[in-house]
Amino acid sequence: MQTQNKSKLDAFFSIPAMAVVLAAFCNILWGSAFPFIKMGYRLFAIDSADTASILCFAGVRFMMSAALVWVCGVVLQRRLIPMPKGKALLSCCGLGLWQTATQYFFYYTAVATLTGAFGGILNSVQSFLGVIVAHFLYGKADRMTNRKALGCALGFGGVLVATIGNYGSGDVKGSVSMICAALVFALAGPWNKAATKQADSFAVCVLNLGTGGAVLLLLGKLMGGSLNPQGFAAVGVLLILAFISGAGYVLWALLMKNNPVSRISVFGLLIPVVNVLLSAVLNGEPLFEWNYLSALALVCAGIWLVNKPKKEAAV
Repeated sequence: MQTQNKSKLDAFFSIPAMAVVLAAFCNILWGSAFPFIKMGYRLFAIDSADTASILCFAGVRFMMSAALVWVCGVVLQRRLIPMPKGKALLSCCGLGLWQTATQYFFYYTAVATLTGAFGGILNSVQSFLGVIVAHFLYGKADRMTNRKALGCALGFGGVLVATIGNYGSGDVKGSVSMICAALVFALAGPWNKAATKQADSFAVCVLNLGTGGAVLLLLGKLMGGSLNPQGFAAVGVLLILAFISGAGYVLWALLMKNNPVSRISVFGLLIPVVNVLLSAVLNGEPLFEWNYLSALALVCAGIWLVNKPKKEAAV
């Protein structure tokens, strides 16, 4: 019965149309994270230079996300989540150190100094990097085509346009940190895909988020960090962020397991669009900057090109 339920779940996530919808939703969730993190820094009175407290904030978020994923997995599967053992366990924990701890060390550092619009556009390179990585790892199964290459070129062009006349949106350290976070995420995609082939998808997410979150929190505490919520709204924002990462990671793991990497990686380009809109609404950042709008147009064109279905041969 367990195998049957699992196969139905995998079949659902492998439906092309459903994969597109869920990949878009997943990246909309992640796109909303940047402005909510910025809001969280204010509500927890965390200074942009207080790296220790920033790591504590990130660590608590991801440990809460791991608990949420575990509860959801138990409810959906109507059983305790089977945890992997041996090499599979080490692989999942290693993934947590890489995809959660390492990526978000750079990401949270960047968020502290960049605006949501500029940071989100910079982070969009993770989608194109995912397509490039898939080509070299999977060859003919997920190869680079002229159309995908053009889409990637447009996307990278959008990132370059966003950096023109940056309007004080961030410093060099923040920009480099965000690019590093995007690179780590892209390289984690194939690892995540392999891990979900060896272990239950919910278990992979729990170990990924839990291990990475614990490392970030421990590192932050050792550096002298602390969390000081300024009211109930601060706790609410932390819960929203926990949901974003928990739901996002579960969906992403199942999508990576059951679909070509390039099919879903490109939807990361929705992240800067959501970032720009929510950053304007929640944090009062400028919305109608010509470079941001131009950059968004280019990355959206990249989405369409990279994900455009190949024409069938005429009969």
